Amino acid sequence: MDEEGKIVRAIKVAFFLLLLSVVPQLDHTNAEQQSYQLHAQKEYAGFLMELPEQMKRFTYDSGYDFTYPDAIRGIYVTGPSAGGANFERLSNFVDKTELNAMVIDIKDDWGNLTYQPEDDSKYKDIVEPYIKDTKEMLTTLEEKEIYPIARVVVFKDSTLAKLKPEWSYKEGNKVWTNGRGEAFVNPFMEEVWQYNVDIAIEAAKMGFQEIQFDYVRFPEGFEHMADSLKYGKGKYTNGKDDVQLRVDAVTDFVKFAKEQLEPYGVKVSVDIFGYTATLPEAPGIGQNFSKISEHVDVISSMIYPSHWGPYFGIQKPDLEPYKLIKEYAKVENAKREELASPPISRPWLQDFTASYLGTGNYKPYGKQEIEDQIRALNEEGIDEFLLWNAGNHYTENVDYTPLN
Repeated sequence: MDEEGKIVRAIKVAFFLLLLSVVPQLDHTNAEQQSYQLHAQKEYAGFLMELPEQMKRFTYDSGYDFTYPDAIRGIYVTGPSAGGANFERLSNFVDKTELNAMVIDIKDDWGNLTYQPEDDSKYKDIVEPYIKDTKEMLTTLEEKEIYPIARVVVFKDSTLAKLKPEWSYKEGNKVWTNGRGEAFVNPFMEEVWQYNVDIAIEAAKMGFQEIQFDYVRFPEGFEHMADSLKYGKGKYTNGKDDVQLRVDAVTDFVKFAKEQLEPYGVKVSVDIFGYTATLPEAPGIGQNFSKISEHVDVISSMIYPSHWGPYFGIQKPDLEPYKLIKEYAKVENAKREELASPPISRPWLQDFTASYLGTGNYKPYGKQEIEDQIRALNEEGIDEFLLWNAGNHYTENVDYTPLN
């Protein structure tokens, strides 16, 4: 029996004992009163049996008043942008368009908090306090009716890997890093789960209405390097193959996070590689689209055309954003239809030019390309989206509701 069940049972017993202590004071020499006593006991006993088995859970109130929009249409905002002069420009930009949400870095790609926590916070040593006043920021968003989403980068975390090498991967005696010098922490370690969920809880208490977890995965290509690295597997040693163990760990983290955040009344979303929806599961990184979707309110596939190789019969996807997004949406919809309770689909779209692809493989992205991506989603019944631009410079004069 869980703790709530025990509390309810204790209340029932105490109430019944109190009843027994009161009813015997009636005059037992009077048959009518004796009948009343028996009737009263039955009445109260019946009432007790009808008490709910589950008491209503505590729900945290941050004090802000945000309403979920008709459909989220949002942009990504870095910590420096959220805490600097750029914030006024971006909030005004959203306010004057059909956009209505911001995904704001709270724990960034290097594992640092982007705001100044309380003095007694256990996270005070990992702070890059770009956002000086979260209350002022959230009050502005509330006034402009901009829905606030906190981005928490989970398993890509160079800061935590340095502080806790035993929670990371070692190559020899050093913490392993990828080609960009980034370190990851280990999804098998439940201590890492709690570390990140506690940060998410802080964001929920601040007033963010949704927690978006990013990098919920093992490093890319992990299946090719796993045997050469040293790392713990925690409880994940039950004889399954390594692919399934990685899927279990990632899925279990998402489930754990959703359960821990429930009392705070926030939605939970997860970013996921777009190609994951096209496979039973991504073998190296541990992402299974369907299993993750069972434990979130929102699933956000990263489907930037520039990030695909030849797929869906499209040889150069960056040149055909409408077609690429259209074909992906069909696949994802089919995948979601298999679920008993599918989450909201809110993909990440491309608002940047991928010149790094080289001449002939990319084109400049502007108003037409953004609208093409949105229209492709809308035509397949997906009304929500997020726009990514790492520098937070978003295209002007876009119609973000092209079918309206």
